[in-house]
Amino acid sequence: MGAGRDGRGARGAHAVRKIWWVDEPEHQHQPDQPGEPERPADPEPQEGVGIPDAFERLWTPHRMAYILGENKPRGDGPRDGCPFCDIPHRSDEDGLVVTRGKVAFAVLNLYPYNPGHLMVCPYRHVADYTELTDEETDEVALLTKQAMRAVRAASGAQGFNVGLNQGPVAGAGIAAHLHQHIVPRWAGDTNFMPVVGRTKVLPVLLRETRALLAQAWPTD
Repeated sequence: MGAGRDGRGARGAHAVRKIWWVDEPEHQHQPDQPGEPERPADPEPQEGVGIPDAFERLWTPHRMAYILGENKPRGDGPRDGCPFCDIPHRSDEDGLVVTRGKVAFAVLNLYPYNPGHLMVCPYRHVADYTELTDEETDEVALLTKQAMRAVRAASGAQGFNVGLNQGPVAGAGIAAHLHQHIVPRWAGDTNFMPVVGRTKVLPVLLRETRALLAQAWPTD
């Protein structure tokens, strides 16, 4: 589905680019007293999937999504707190699910490397790519392609990192449940912040990103 064929992708692209890539806020909230910055409202806990890493996330919207807890499973079984097994039982908004297929689904990463960082994984609790059924393999591939098209339509991504981390030694944080990463990339998206400050600037809330990508998700 082309971004401009029915106009939906074009609207999504404008909206997301406006949110994701604003260099400075249109106005700054001034503190009530000199030297006393305003305190933001209490953050809302956000559930989701992903594992914490060494980067701090700096959310530029005034109301931040502050993540509580480590969000790591207690063991390797499906009932050991595996977030990929838990998320499909939540609503799309609460679980950050962008789309659901028959045997696999696409979900936003709770700890994204870039805005729009998605993961595609089977519902079945399986660790290794070779353990997927033919149906699961086909749908994981289809959702991966659809994810790339949706992110391009919604944000004008210039490239992607797509891949699986198989096993802890390969960098898999939740190795017991297979998940494929789709990370959108833009020229200059890695600047001094992650190098010097171990901080990623993410100027849009996850729930807003989920809604925009769901709107831009192709139907074919």
